[in-house]
Amino acid sequence: MTMTKVYKKTSGNGSLCLYLGRRDFVDHVERIDPVDGVLKIDPSALNGRKVWVQLACAFRYGREDLDVIGVSFRKDIWIKRIQMYPFEGTKPPNTPMQDALLKKAGDQGHPFTFDIPVHLPCSVSLQPAPEDAGKPCGVDYEVKAYIASEEDETDEKVDKKDTCRLIIRKIQYAPNELAAGPKTDLNKQFITADKPIHMEASIEKELYYHGDPIPIKVKVNNETSKVVKKIKISIHQITDVLLYSSDKYNKCVLNEEFGDQINANSTFEKEYKVTPLLANNKEKRGLALDGKLKDEDTNLASSTILLPNMDKQMQGLVVSYKIKVTLMMGGGLLGSLTLSDITAELPLVLMAPKPSEVTDINLE
Repeated sequence: MTMTKVYKKTSGNGSLCLYLGRRDFVDHVERIDPVDGVLKIDPSALNGRKVWVQLACAFRYGREDLDVIGVSFRKDIWIKRIQMYPFEGTKPPNTPMQDALLKKAGDQGHPFTFDIPVHLPCSVSLQPAPEDAGKPCGVDYEVKAYIASEEDETDEKVDKKDTCRLIIRKIQYAPNELAAGPKTDLNKQFITADKPIHMEASIEKELYYHGDPIPIKVKVNNETSKVVKKIKISIHQITDVLLYSSDKYNKCVLNEEFGDQINANSTFEKEYKVTPLLANNKEKRGLALDGKLKDEDTNLASSTILLPNMDKQMQGLVVSYKIKVTLMMGGGLLGSLTLSDITAELPLVLMAPKPSEVTDINLE
């Protein structure tokens, strides 16, 4: 694979130029790709000041236009800074990506590398309503270079023209080893019937890729005199917002009804294929999406995979999915459930496939 795109941001005064060869950094659960870039520095306009580059992971939990009572709408989860000019410390060996970027940046290029701790959250955002302004609620990562007299810019106002920044994403891909899918069995006994209805629902794999059809097998043994009028399948995204409060969003991202009727004292077996897509959920405020880069499309948020004993509070947003299979017994209104309906639930892991490895880097 040949990499041809360079992400570049220049400060307003032209003294700094940030170069990255990619903006997606993979969380492999046990380790995370290092963030490797190059900063071009023109020292002629520094006037004795210094240059830092920082990587910050932050949780944004309010719209900027609502920040009128002094409540911070941004909380830094983790922040790391490197003094780039004059340089202090020891430089690690350059990565192939940095060697390629240094050819672009020239003699004034300075490589930098950040290691992201494994306990930090992945990039994720909550879908705003169409009328919402400002950046959406969620977790984002930002590489920023700035000129200042002191390292911590909170104590001195850094002029906007003395900074340049790029948003990056920390993302998880589906693991190579996939476990077998879950299965659920359910018996429903009605007061008016001697024998029950038995339902079995299952999926072949525990994990499916975004945009791929999900085959759900449904088996029913109806030993009652009642009739199943139709079958409903829904998929729900559950997002736990952990950092600033204990909110929980439960959003239905797919809801389909099938007119299969199961008569009294009969058996039934069928496989249904359903595909949850962001394209069908564009209007749902609060829906979790994979971290979005400006002007780039995204998808429903991937399921959060955590290491054992990992502090969930640090994650900001934890996303999971479940499938509901409902036998609709009554002739109620479209989509409405009745007390006699039977619902089985299955856990679902939804993620993106791992892209092929970069084997050759050419930024010419």
